[in-house]
Amino acid sequence: MDHLTGMRVFVRVAELGSFSRAAEDLEIAQSTVTKTIAWLETRLGTRLINRNTRGIGLNEAGRLYYETCRSILRQIEEAEGLVRGHDAELDGTLRISTSVAFGEAVIGPMLLPFIQANPRLKVDLTCEDSYVDLIARGIDVALRMGRLADSSLGGRYLGANPWVMVAAPGYLARHGRPDAPDQLSEHDCVVYSSVQGDAVWQMRGADGRTHAVSVRGCLRSNNLPTLLSAVRSGLGIAILPRYVAEAPLRSGELTECLPGFSLPDQELYAVFPSPKLVPRKVTALIRHLVPRLRDAWWRDGDGTVDLFPERINQID
Repeated sequence: MDHLTGMRVFVRVAELGSFSRAAEDLEIAQSTVTKTIAWLETRLGTRLINRNTRGIGLNEAGRLYYETCRSILRQIEEAEGLVRGHDAELDGTLRISTSVAFGEAVIGPMLLPFIQANPRLKVDLTCEDSYVDLIARGIDVALRMGRLADSSLGGRYLGANPWVMVAAPGYLARHGRPDAPDQLSEHDCVVYSSVQGDAVWQMRGADGRTHAVSVRGCLRSNNLPTLLSAVRSGLGIAILPRYVAEAPLRSGELTECLPGFSLPDQELYAVFPSPKLVPRKVTALIRHLVPRLRDAWWRDGDGTVDLFPERINQID
């Protein structure tokens, strides 16, 4: 049995939490995975994975072995990349994680030319809004908004994600257009619960003064498509990322509120498991994304997608 092959199989079993899923991912028989793990445990003289009727899980020895194997395999991958040279084709699998709305509207379309330019590379894009443990899930790179919280991870700044305050024309016709931040407390507001201060909206005026306004409304959600649908329907005023609001702003379904006040931008990062020995496929993706996420990327049409293209009737 090849020791490196055994390490690769063990790492995928640990990351996917399943012999069958690891076999499917590696495109080998499940029996081969089972035999490989048994061979490793016999060679090491200790059990690495606990098995029971509810599933499998790493024990303490398995966790220690996983961290070491993961580091070794990354170094091998980087060394092979250096030997192949920068002009060689990318291959293997690139596992990317990002949020649902950003993945659907921006990253998915931006990935298409990257995939076409690297036909030997498999791209596995996972879109979910919950926090993803890169090491535990075997993710090569995550595209995240906001400041980096984990200093042990590697990161590369990609650009800024601007936000805009919007409402449907019908809502403003019924309730009036706010002229100053403090008037927002008199309006129905649709609140995004993940960022931008939740129900406390902050903005800066042309004079440099910062305003923090507590808002209220009938809907609060961490799902951007839901908020977009609600504000299009005339439920109230919302703060949305530009890439989400740009298409309905262009069509006139939404209009900007308080345009003389600026909202805080979010920082956009590519995050990877370690700042050292970053795989060549990750650096290639970053080189692809950086120029596409500069300047007014959300209005250029390269990845700006209307999340809900159908017109929604406004509330009477």
